[in-house]
Amino acid sequence: MSLYLEHFGLREPPFRITPHTDYFFTGANRGPTLEALIYAVSHDEGIIKVTGEVGSGKTMLCRMLLERLPAHIDSLYIATPSLSRHDMLGAIADELGIPAADKAPHALMRAVQETLIARYAEGRKVVVLIDEAHAMPADSLEEIRLLSNLEAKSTKLLQIVLFGQPELDDRLAANDMRPLRERITQHFNLSPLKPDDVAAYLEFRLATAGHHGESLFAGDAVRRIAEVSEGLSRRINILADKALLAAYSRGSRQVDASDVASAVEDARFAPLHRPESAAASRALPGILAGSLLAVMLLVLAFAIGIRSGADNAPAAPAVRPAPPSPPGFVTAPAPANLRFGPLTRQHMAQYDDWIKNAPSRHYFIQLLSTDAINTGQIEGFIARVTEALDPEEVRAYRSSLSGRDRVGVIYGDFPDRAAATAAMLALPESIKAAQPFPRQVSRLN
Repeated sequence: MSLYLEHFGLREPPFRITPHTDYFFTGANRGPTLEALIYAVSHDEGIIKVTGEVGSGKTMLCRMLLERLPAHIDSLYIATPSLSRHDMLGAIADELGIPAADKAPHALMRAVQETLIARYAEGRKVVVLIDEAHAMPADSLEEIRLLSNLEAKSTKLLQIVLFGQPELDDRLAANDMRPLRERITQHFNLSPLKPDDVAAYLEFRLATAGHHGESLFAGDAVRRIAEVSEGLSRRINILADKALLAAYSRGSRQVDASDVASAVEDARFAPLHRPESAAASRALPGILAGSLLAVMLLVLAFAIGIRSGADNAPAAPAVRPAPPSPPGFVTAPAPANLRFGPLTRQHMAQYDDWIKNAPSRHYFIQLLSTDAINTGQIEGFIARVTEALDPEEVRAYRSSLSGRDRVGVIYGDFPDRAAATAAMLALPESIKAAQPFPRQVSRLN
């Protein structure tokens, strides 16, 4: 594999099918959908539904949501939705730190409610994200409906996001699912990538993996990948990886149509040909609603800025102790076994000086976020960025917020989101290829 990477000038495999948030593609409406989801989870009180074909990027979107939610929102992730009704409640209780053994269902539900009330009193929100929700038994879906009823002072205690294949719409269209269906207030759909999006997607994945220079995929190869994959990102990844291997095996530095033909023969995909169903037609207004929410989100972002972190905390009871600051960003020196390059250390020092006085409501542009062990990648990225941008405005920080030692590279200090977005759009194309995005300083404090 090392020879394969060296042959194409890559740092790491660009088309792995395992979701990796560094490879989140914000084109094809994925970026606005993520922002709209964050907004909906932060402000809405109903159930949210996200549907898409197998391999359309639902799990990646789910992981990005987990990573980008404001700090005051506690997220629970359920990856095995085929659990029974009682096991589903037990899994949620376990995620909340509640011992579930030997508890009757009504006692376990009461314990969940009491824990949610306690977190609400601390100014925190709780959201449960359920992947592959189309596989949930009917009784488990009913349990989700009951959980959505938990309230304190007319405020929902638990936000629920369902991620599923289009079969989820068919399930919810049944008459006995009407009580749950009517509690879904936001609907999002991940459509397959269009041919132009496929070309941009391939270039983004290659650039993230370290490729520079001319495209590795000829135009006819891209068109064939778009056609055979039907725009599904998982299929695109499989075909692109196999095509790169085919080109490498014949000593070529560019993938052509013959390499894609070899990949297609090896992959043997079955065509989708999903028939239009009554549920799909019913879902159309919901899809439009999701698009409208994304538009609304963009308007709000430019008009007043979206406040994240502690600014989004729900109103809490009048008398309560102040919640502890969440664990997260650290600026301690690197351990002896992890040596950062001189540029990285310099820009970490710049971050330490800047963050002391940076207003929490200001914004910056997130350029990179990666594991701290990737010291060479970080040093090289900072070297390239500081050649194109003002070095004094480039900063690096260390973070343990995700439970792993991470390093972020950021740029600028802007009074609001609109200014940060405008600056982001003006970045050189070489930097935009890394998919930067605006963030608020409050997320760092």
